[in-house]
Amino acid sequence: MKDDHRRYLQKGEQAGGRFVLAAPRRAPLGVGGAHLSNRAGASLEFRDHREYQPGDDLRRIDWSAYARTDRLIVKLYQEEVSPHLDIVIDGSRSMALEETAKLEATLGLAAVFSVAAANAGFSRSAWLAREGCQKVEGSAGAPSSWETAAFDFSGDLFESFSRTRPRWRCQGMRVLLSDLLWPGDPLLALQYLARDAAAVVVVQVLAAADREPALRGNTRLVDSETGEAREIFIDATSVARYHEALDRHQQNWSRACRQAGAVMTTLPAEATVEEWKLEELVAAEILRG
Repeated sequence: MKDDHRRYLQKGEQAGGRFVLAAPRRAPLGVGGAHLSNRAGASLEFRDHREYQPGDDLRRIDWSAYARTDRLIVKLYQEEVSPHLDIVIDGSRSMALEETAKLEATLGLAAVFSVAAANAGFSRSAWLAREGCQKVEGSAGAPSSWETAAFDFSGDLFESFSRTRPRWRCQGMRVLLSDLLWPGDPLLALQYLARDAAAVVVVQVLAAADREPALRGNTRLVDSETGEAREIFIDATSVARYHEALDRHQQNWSRACRQAGAVMTTLPAEATVEEWKLEELVAAEILRG
């Protein structure tokens, strides 16, 4: 592992000790009565109703509903399961954008989620999405012991998931850490991420340079993913168009996350690594202090 990677993970590991992972309310998951699954089972937490079918346990008939509707209705309950968190890290080149805090924030957040999950009694695994989405060696333990690889992938997450379909835990919680800055339909990647998951959280990590480019005048831009270079003139109009495109892109992701049942939040990289308050994640009830 690179020394800077280990340093970033150690900082996140230290910060994570202040937090506990919490499943978003709109997509609960479970263990031992403390957390809830989204599958019907045999715990004491009520989930839904459905029509009675031959062979159903008669003790689950809702007699008050029968009195109101003259139909046999049974109660469904949440199944208690062992909770697990899969942390999916975007391994593309843009995540290691030079002269920004994006990589530090991303690896630090991965460590925060891992420690917060352990504090909540979750098992956990981390995955790096590159040419294929591969499990990070040692990710079941302390983040400072993880063996990470280079952030050098030039594709998008859908391509990574398609090449090597990751074996994420069925009915586990999944967190994606990415800048989300690639073209294409967000739902393609989200469908992979949300399949058989109990809860999905998408954390967009953006550097200040992503949100507010400081360049002006004649400029040579190099695509961090492909290496393609372009000579362009940047003025106030160009910057305004960039902001409009970024807003549109974020809105597309936000809409796709709602459709997939995922929770999305955006964190500024530099502010995140400065104090590790993570107020956005606490406000979204993803983490508890």
